Amino acid sequence: MDRQTAVFGGGCFWCLEPLFQELAGVISVEPGYAGGHLDSPTYEQVCEGGTGHAEVVRIEFDADRIGFRDLLQVFFATHDPTTPNRQGADVGPQYRSTIMYVDERQRDEARAFIEALGQEGVFDAPIVTEVVALTNWFPAEAWHRRYFERNPQQGYCAVVIGPKVSKFRRQFASRLAGADRQR
Repeated sequence: MDRQTAVFGGGCFWCLEPLFQELAGVISVEPGYAGGHLDSPTYEQVCEGGTGHAEVVRIEFDADRIGFRDLLQVFFATHDPTTPNRQGADVGPQYRSTIMYVDERQRDEARAFIEALGQEGVFDAPIVTEVVALTNWFPAEAWHRRYFERNPQQGYCAVVIGPKVSKFRRQFASRLAGADRQR
């Protein structure tokens, strides 16, 4: 097994976690905070927007089964990379679109992927996703883990995350971990 790590921020980590955890080849997905200047930040501190941290997911994956480029495809298909410091109603630098690379290969692949999307005109506005080295990773509090799975009827989950997960499942059905997840 070729175990690797990818770190993405595309708004609320509650929205990204359930998507990536369903992909074949993904070993684990953990919500957390990265890219800021405060050690061991709390959710409340990050939500205030002054820590410099983004809400991110750290994805461990088997590169023999799913590639970094595959993860990039899912990432860019499931959030709006053209809105600086916001995703929908979530506003602030903690919700920025970010790829926090762990090595130069990921950096180069992410930059080339973004350039190709721009040249193809995939989005109506310029992509603002930052591509930066991973720094200061901190896991989110335990209650954030598998939040959507545990709280599907909670307002934000039902109105925002649920439809996003349904669309993702239709769009990436061939890449899901098992046929039982293809609803």
